[in-house]
Amino acid sequence: MIERAAPPPWFRYAVDGAPAVAFLVVLLATRDFRLATWFVVGGAALALIASLVVERRIAPLPAISGGLALGFGAWSLIMHDPRILQMKMTIVDGLLGAGLFGGILVGKNPLKLFLGAAFDLPETAWRTLAIRYGLFWWLCAAANEIVRHSQSQQTWAWFRTAVMVAAVVFAVAQTPFILKHSQTPQPQPTPEPPDQGF
Repeated sequence: MIERAAPPPWFRYAVDGAPAVAFLVVLLATRDFRLATWFVVGGAALALIASLVVERRIAPLPAISGGLALGFGAWSLIMHDPRILQMKMTIVDGLLGAGLFGGILVGKNPLKLFLGAAFDLPETAWRTLAIRYGLFWWLCAAANEIVRHSQSQQTWAWFRTAVMVAAVVFAVAQTPFILKHSQTPQPQPTPEPPDQGF
């Protein structure tokens, strides 16, 4: 049997970012938050299907992110309340940060559970990475609250897209740290961006 070639590295970023980009484009073009939310819901569903077709699996983090985008988007449409979709990042990133810090306090590192198979790092390095990701997620949650309460829906959409870029930059910025502390040779590690999907 011929094995299917692995998708190019940009595929995951494109799939995860498509719903947010579609949302921004539709909102700027129509200024209709409800219509743009339909594109989030549809885009998230298509992203999950594309992952399943191309990769023959849905990785845990994209599955969770896509499922939450579907859930919050649908809830926002049903309740006719755009604030529900806007609160998604605050709630999700806040809980992710709390989960990491809570895990550290009880001696369990959730980040290692997700990425431990990809990187062989000492416990101190995993702890440092968990703290960095936890702070990043809490910073995103706090920034989202400030922007959604003080700015227009269009500005918030731009902000949400910018956070996706910041998530990729943040993940790539961890590569030198991972390489420095790796206990076995690693072929150019690419850490999972923190919740870059919509």
